[in-house]
Amino acid sequence: MAKIIECIPNFSEGRNKEVIEGLAEVARSVPGVTLLDYSWDESHNRSVFTLVGDEKGIPEVAFRLCKKASETIDLTKHEGAHPRMGATDVIPFVPVKDVTVEECIEISKQVGERIYNELKIPSFLYEDSATTPERKNLAKVRKGQFEGMPEKLLQPEWAPDYGERKIHPTAGITAIGARMPLVAFNVNLDTPDIEIANKIAKVIRGSSGGFKYCKALGVMLEDRNIAQVSMNMVNYEGTPLYRVFETIRSEADRYGVRIIGSEVIGLTPAKALIDCAEYYLKIENFDYNKQVLENHIIG
Repeated sequence: MAKIIECIPNFSEGRNKEVIEGLAEVARSVPGVTLLDYSWDESHNRSVFTLVGDEKGIPEVAFRLCKKASETIDLTKHEGAHPRMGATDVIPFVPVKDVTVEECIEISKQVGERIYNELKIPSFLYEDSATTPERKNLAKVRKGQFEGMPEKLLQPEWAPDYGERKIHPTAGITAIGARMPLVAFNVNLDTPDIEIANKIAKVIRGSSGGFKYCKALGVMLEDRNIAQVSMNMVNYEGTPLYRVFETIRSEADRYGVRIIGSEVIGLTPAKALIDCAEYYLKIENFDYNKQVLENHIIG
């Protein structure tokens, strides 16, 4: 059976369509790789690509995309609501079919080494590829962002896994690692008060005592003049989307605020959404494996 690996690189560009389409052109150019989806957000000033491919094509496309981003994205001129430390901010590898997490970890190391050797962009290994417990959490790795990273890299515990203790002058530093599937899930509030979103994010995120598998922060969507709770749900079965959504609704109500919408960024496992349908429709005795038509067709 052919091995299938997913790669979801995030780039610090969500406004310049020419740059984004240039990245998409690179993504489509590598044999053995399929570009499934790409989307961008002007407020976050960030784009997310979703690719699948084999063990040869995926590491190659990850490198080529990082190279293209370093040529077309200048972080010294970048502003946006989403935290970032690199032109290619993060490169996760996810096992999909007939491939193990360990194989994805090895790919992440190969890509990190090649990116530094050929592009002089340093990187941290994160999530399942992390070399220390502190580097497993992307938020801790990225803390300080592009502007604060030169000073951070001088701290004894924050030497890059690949590269010297200095960032690339315009492309910064990249986080690279293997992980299981996650859902990028955002909830929009009918308020321009970013502090309310920050307070709600603190309640729900695991690092501050909330849901174990939820990473969250408040961001401001300047183009819509609303605040957003932006999340990565790193285990949608351990912490379902509907549970976090209802907690956000309850916390927002404390401040007289309503949820006006939510969004999923990039692709998501079907079960994450079907679990929500099962919850809200109160479906009894539902069997995901037996009662979802596509499961029988796809096999």
